[in-house]
This record gives sequence, C-alpha cells and structure tokens, in this order.
Amino acid sequence: MAREAEYTGTDVCKKPYDFVLGPLGNEPSARKIVLPFRADLVEQWKIARGDIVLGRPMGQGCPVQHVLRVIDANPVTGVLTCHTIGPRAAREGTVKDVQAYHVIGFEGMATPVSRPPEFGLRMSFLPSFCMMDRAHTGVVNMVLNKSSGLHVRVEDIRIL
Repeated sequence: MAREAEYTGTDVCKKPYDFVLGPLGNEPSARKIVLPFRADLVEQWKIARGDIVLGRPMGQGCPVQHVLRVIDANPVTGVLTCHTIGPRAAREGTVKDVQAYHVIGFEGMATPVSRPPEFGLRMSFLPSFCMMDRAHTGVVNMVLNKSSGLHVRVEDIRIL
C-alpha cells in the first residue's frame, strides 16, 4: 500500500519547485517519455506495450536505476512512453535492459505547490514519489484544464 507523500515546496537540496507531477487517473505513476542511448534497440528487441525495461536516466545524471513498464514504443524514433514501477516487476519477469536513457518528458496531473504550470515556460517540478526528492525542470508544452485537474506535459527535462 502506497503511503501519502508530503510535499513541502523544496527538495532535499532546499531547491524550490512549482508543482508536483503525479499520475493520470488510476495509472501507477506520471508517464515518463524516454529515449534509450541506443534507440535502435527498441526495434531490434521488439520492445512493445507491457514490456519491462530497465535503465538509468544517465542523460539527466540520475544515479538511480529505474524499472519501467512500456505503454507505447515507437520503432521509428525509439521513444518509449512508460510508467515507473517498483523493482519487484524486474525480479518477476523478463526484463529488457537498455542500461542508459535520456528522459525526454513527463506527462501527468499537476498539483501546484508555489504556482501552477504555465504553457511555454521552463518551470521546476517534482515527479511524485521521486526517490531522490530532487526538483526537475522542463518546458511546459501542454496544459489541459480538465475536471480531474491540470493535465500537463513537460519536456526537455533536467535535474536541478
């Protein structure tokens, strides 16, 4: 059972963030859009929806290895849209270890902390349940005001 997280508006390094990015609806995490360093592996290994992919967001300098469940795999660009899931899934099934990737973007529901996401701006945010509790930045390129809240897409991700 997941515990409720407390979001203070500053990360472990005391850097402020504007909003927290959580999952859409009943999804397990915000959607993470990644590009493996070897994008050709998506086609070669036939990575597809439901596959478990293992790797580290080395492009952003994150030291934490992530286990991802693929939602969508583009064989032309090599871009994977995924959910971050726990390590248990990697121990229970077949894993495709891409080893290293770039985080291209995130998509999810935003909960404003100091200010709401604004289209076209580079803003700081915290992916919900980030194990490092480190603020990220990205360019907000989609904000949809839905009845369930603010559906946001953020790209060009960097860790502060």
